[in-house]
Amino acid sequence: MVRLLGPQDRLLSTIEKQHPGVDVLVRGNHVTLSGPASDVAAARALVDELVQLVRSGADLGPVEVASSARILGSGSGSPAELLSQAILTSRGKSIRPKTLGQKNYVDAIDQNTIVFGIGPAGTGKTYLAMAKAVQALQRKEVDRIILSRPAIEAGERLGFLPGTLTDKIDPYLRPLYDALNEMMDPELVPKLLASGTVEVAPLAYMRGRTLNNSFVVLDEAQNTTPEQMKMFLTRLGFGSRMVVTGDITQVDLPAGASGLQLVTKVLAGIDDIYFARLTSEDVVRHSLVGQIVDAYTKYDAQKQLEKFERGEKSRPAGRKNRR
Repeated sequence: MVRLLGPQDRLLSTIEKQHPGVDVLVRGNHVTLSGPASDVAAARALVDELVQLVRSGADLGPVEVASSARILGSGSGSPAELLSQAILTSRGKSIRPKTLGQKNYVDAIDQNTIVFGIGPAGTGKTYLAMAKAVQALQRKEVDRIILSRPAIEAGERLGFLPGTLTDKIDPYLRPLYDALNEMMDPELVPKLLASGTVEVAPLAYMRGRTLNNSFVVLDEAQNTTPEQMKMFLTRLGFGSRMVVTGDITQVDLPAGASGLQLVTKVLAGIDDIYFARLTSEDVVRHSLVGQIVDAYTKYDAQKQLEKFERGEKSRPAGRKNRR
């Protein structure tokens, strides 16, 4: 019951929030639901699914409760079946998709050679891609993992950084190292890096290479130029898979178009290439992150509309009607 409702029954309020017409009462190991029959039936289905998730070893949080309620509401299937399969288990912690969007993203990586994971911060794009890469290496489906990011500053000029070239680029690649250490034995990671089985490198190092039998992940792809994106995708060799992740609303390029924005138009409809689009509903960080994403999306849409309307008003009347 503690795993179902959380410490001090913290998840109880989350369940009640999903079904505001139902009163939930917990005494010992008994949960009592009261309210309109249809609402009680929906709430019971949610509680039953959460019980199954707990029995499968999942750790419940507000994200899992809300996601399970959305899956049931959309009729997409059983949350316990969709969200219970772990990708990796590391140091007692299971890494698994927590939303329907994440589940579709993970399935797409299994079924396609190149997958683009596009969505806002906190949706698990890179984390799940790296989990699939480690899983593929452990299963001997690939010989090595290659992780890459463009070395672009996020709106700040950092100036001269001391040290060797590796010292200079490591700060840009630190998130990838952190995720590796979380998913693998920290003592094993340096050995894999030294042997080349796992490689973490800036995007500039990819030119001229052919990557065979590899699981390749490109993170922060919104900061690639169209030329860099083409260069990276054409590194694909035999027996390899690629996952490209990014958030097209957070482009840090000083000027010019984002390669991630362009590639969605250029490669749309090609077999064995899949575009997984995650939304604020797939955010697995603090609940405020999803609200922040929605607020900025609404703000940007309003600004685009105002810009369009100003352009229409400033255009001469004769040209407005010209076809």
